[in-house]
Amino acid sequence: MALPKLAPVQPAHDKLRALGIVALNGMFDDMDALGVLRYAISDVLPDDLAIVSSFGADSAVLLHLVAQVDPSMPVYFLETGKHFRETLDYVETLKKHLGLINVHAIRPAVADVKRFDPNGDLWETDPDSCCHIRKTEPLEPITEQFGGWVTGRKRFQTKERGVLPHFELTSDDRIKVNPLAYFTDADVNQYKIDHGLPEHPLFAKGYKSIGCAPCTSVVAEGEDPRAGRWRGLNKKECGIHFDFNGAIASPMTAATRHTLWKNGAFIADPFHEWTEGSDPATASYTHVPLAVFLANKAAFLANPHPLGLLVSPGESIEDVEADVGRFASIAIKFPGFTDGRGYSTARLLSQRYQYANEIRAIGDVLQDQIPLMRRCGFTAFVVTHEPTRQALIEDRLPEVALFYQPVGTAEVPVGTRPFLRRVH
Repeated sequence: MALPKLAPVQPAHDKLRALGIVALNGMFDDMDALGVLRYAISDVLPDDLAIVSSFGADSAVLLHLVAQVDPSMPVYFLETGKHFRETLDYVETLKKHLGLINVHAIRPAVADVKRFDPNGDLWETDPDSCCHIRKTEPLEPITEQFGGWVTGRKRFQTKERGVLPHFELTSDDRIKVNPLAYFTDADVNQYKIDHGLPEHPLFAKGYKSIGCAPCTSVVAEGEDPRAGRWRGLNKKECGIHFDFNGAIASPMTAATRHTLWKNGAFIADPFHEWTEGSDPATASYTHVPLAVFLANKAAFLANPHPLGLLVSPGESIEDVEADVGRFASIAIKFPGFTDGRGYSTARLLSQRYQYANEIRAIGDVLQDQIPLMRRCGFTAFVVTHEPTRQALIEDRLPEVALFYQPVGTAEVPVGTRPFLRRVH
């Protein structure tokens, strides 16, 4: 019996279309990648489907399937400007080997790179924003031209992809096709062997999942294949795949993926908690407890990697006054809403010590506190309280207009003669 053909893309979300997607996912065997792709191209979205490929370690498998079904199908490669030289060479290798005749490179807007990443190091401080300007923004106008697109994602790769289906319906009624959704890492490697596919030049060197060079590292024996992507960061996706069908997988938004609020948005946090047994000489992107720093001061000061400092209530920031400039971030802990000792620490940092890097609040951070924290010098907030998250997203924090205890020189105290006030 012929499988049903889905209706064309509609401007509004179509429940019947969503049901059709659910039905499609029950009609194919888990491992029938070729059947899924063939049907998607010929019956679901004929002449209205494109491939997005990273040309990474596993890309040859999906592209081999494409070559069998339709080698003229549009294939888009996100040329971020940060790829390994080997990846760019691999694009040409696969094009020639598989006979792909419609491969296009998508590049970020020059103006965006110049404005947001003039030094080329945004990946180090804000990887989500780097991915946004180099991947998400350039890809969006391309995908808007098609009713759907094909990806090489697989369930085993991340927890977020653990319920990935063959077919997804996005929030704007486009269709994502994932022919390899049920493939394991072993399945992928065996497929490459069975079909004699060229290997990515870096695969044999230990790179099992390959993206942009600054955010990709070698994977150790026994590690998850994607462990080398954004290693040490609270980040598993580049951002172009966050629109899962809510009927099949949990919807994900920028606000719910991250807890660090900085510069007007929730972003990926490059820092992680200090763990006992970490080596002070090699630690990187971790908030070192103040007592641990003092006990291993020489090693931390000689450490070339970015580090943070964690200050808990009762600890004195004066103990590290001479070394605050060593830290890219200083996190101040608020164990409870009523504990105000952290405010004094922030004021000392921002006003007395002229500390110019990130001062973040962690712990019991609520919306009523944030305007006061900002006045004292806090520039980032780790927020898990849902009402506070929503208040930040909707820009409706309580305003503070009157100052009985002014901060700095700009605020005018109420009921006094400000010209008599001395700044200490």
